[in-house]
Amino acid sequence: MKKVYTNATEALDGLLKDGMFISAGGFGLCGIPELLIDAIV
Repeated sequence: MKKVYTNATEALDGLLKDGMFISAGGFGLCGIPELLIDAIV
């Protein structure tokens, strides 16, 4: 299983479906997963 991806879009390819709930953690403003949020949107 490949666990390292070059970007968030590649990591999410084929995983997202309508109606999913996604939880992504961070630590304050420096830990917000901005690239992940952009890729999900």
